[in-house]
Amino acid sequence: MRVLAEAGDKVAGRYLLKERIGAGGMGIVWRAHDAKLDRQVAVKCARVEDADAARRLRSEARTAARLHHPHIVSVFDHVDDETRCWLVMEYVPSRSLAQIVQAEGLLSPERVAAIGWQIADALAAAHAKGVVHGDVTPENILVTDEGVAKLTDFGIARALWSDATQDPTGGVPGKPRYIAPEVARGAAVSRESDRFSLGASLFAAVEGHSPYGEAGSPMAYIGRALEGHIEAPSRADGLTEPLTALLRRDPKARPTAVETRKLLEAVAPPSEEILRLRGGTGRHVPLSLPPLPVLPARRRVLFAAGAAVAVAAVVTGALLFWPGGSDGPGGGGSGGAGSGAAPGVGATAHPRTEPVAAGTLGEARTADPCALLDTASLDSFGDTELDPAYGNFDRCDIVVSGKGQGDKGGGADAETDVAVTFIGTETEIGPHVRAEKSGNLTVAREPLDGDECDTTLGLPDGNYIQIMARQTGDSAPDLCAMAEAATRHAVAVLAKGPVPRRPLAAVPGSLAHVDACGLLSATVLTRTLPGVDVARPDAGFGNWECRWSDTADDNDVDLRFDHDGPLDADEGRPTELAGHQAVVSPEFDGDESCTVRIVNRTYQDITGETKVELVQLTLSGPGTVDKLCGGTERLAAAAAAALPKAAS
Repeated sequence: MRVLAEAGDKVAGRYLLKERIGAGGMGIVWRAHDAKLDRQVAVKCARVEDADAARRLRSEARTAARLHHPHIVSVFDHVDDETRCWLVMEYVPSRSLAQIVQAEGLLSPERVAAIGWQIADALAAAHAKGVVHGDVTPENILVTDEGVAKLTDFGIARALWSDATQDPTGGVPGKPRYIAPEVARGAAVSRESDRFSLGASLFAAVEGHSPYGEAGSPMAYIGRALEGHIEAPSRADGLTEPLTALLRRDPKARPTAVETRKLLEAVAPPSEEILRLRGGTGRHVPLSLPPLPVLPARRRVLFAAGAAVAVAAVVTGALLFWPGGSDGPGGGGSGGAGSGAAPGVGATAHPRTEPVAAGTLGEARTADPCALLDTASLDSFGDTELDPAYGNFDRCDIVVSGKGQGDKGGGADAETDVAVTFIGTETEIGPHVRAEKSGNLTVAREPLDGDECDTTLGLPDGNYIQIMARQTGDSAPDLCAMAEAATRHAVAVLAKGPVPRRPLAAVPGSLAHVDACGLLSATVLTRTLPGVDVARPDAGFGNWECRWSDTADDNDVDLRFDHDGPLDADEGRPTELAGHQAVVSPEFDGDESCTVRIVNRTYQDITGETKVELVQLTLSGPGTVDKLCGGTERLAAAAAAALPKAAS
């Protein structure tokens, strides 16, 4: 199968593709030679899904082509064939602002202001013609070695975000670190949101993080945007006033693009070199700028490729992600306060009712395990990827790959799972484990045990949190060193306050709202297991797991929630229970057991990958496989019938 494009291809019989110079969510960029005009151009092979998307892209390309400005990357041509859409643009030998910060470190306020006024000038020209960019980010701000800044992808992002290219629930345009609060709430992109995003991009270049602070996931940034959680700059010096003005929550209170240029020029007046370059005369003389401080390692992930993940969908102008407060069923549970990373799309901010004491877990089902993890703390061990839907709702994971122990070059077979899991009050730290106090926390580090190294945090409210580093590939770095790095970050977070709350509320029909113990009635249980103790179920953390025991026949029923990719026939015998897809898997959870996995709902996560929420029900104990599976299916059918009707 031939790739979409390769070096040597000629587009429209005119543009010879030379080399790939960039790639992103909206396409691949090539340096190409325009044979007709004998010049270098940049050619973007844009990803579109259907004819309507191609039509919108043509329209936006025509609009962008009207913009002629020294700080806007010009669009020269648009070509489409049966399978591809091509945009032909001005070739600018440059690096993006994101690449500059990642490679060189935090920029001085003067250098940021010099870049900023040029982009503000570009926005002023575009806004005067009624053109909104819609995706002003460090990735779309290009800077030459001479200090000339240019804004690229004008209107292209908005064309590719339009309705026909979205899932049925719609989509939020922009990248979550730079999104304006009103856009996060469902408003259309506008001149005002462009100016907020410019301010957020400049803030990140000088401060090293988003104006929303540092969060563990794209959805957490959206939650902070919904709340209007905007931090004040701390090292911006003369740039403080312009940034504060651009980042005002009220869109109408932000300065216009023309006013923004004046504010930024007051910090860094245009140099003679830039003025000559704008006029197209004079030799290209590099700007004399102060040396840049080194960007701390913990912040270098800000502009990583994964930072460009598109955010989740807007539903009727609001987002729906995580269960708010304690209104949902099973809000308490015997496991203490519960939480998890309910995946999904859409969101409403839930009330924040955090406890006062530092290090405490807080309200049931709203504590955020992802807030205790940080990909940057594990960067030295390999490539990191946050996965908030690796298992049940009580945990959050970072998958680390690429650097195996003893494998200096790394490798795809080197993979480690680092997880934070809330385990409630039903545990204790054994006397054989080395434990020490850190503030009001007890930190118990266990020795390496095979392919796993664990740390347990004892909280002052009697709850416990497990931090685990487990080898999942053929090799792994030092597991206990990884667990220790994750532990240090979690302890630092808990030293400042309680476990942070989940920023957003779960979609209707999510298992995040469901009490696992309530899915099986006493009648259903006793029909299958007459000796089961229905009066004393063992509820897991947050009531997202429940276990019943039949002491007479030594049978156990375990029902818990999980997340996974779509089920297939290789995982067991397919069946349907109360309208839900399911598979029956003998000995899935060990010998003398049978498991039924029931799909509650299918959704796309923030990376576009298809995932499912599952109910996993296992019956274990003595008996033949057929007998165990028969009992498991009867129980699973009852559980499936009790699932939320709104699941999708």
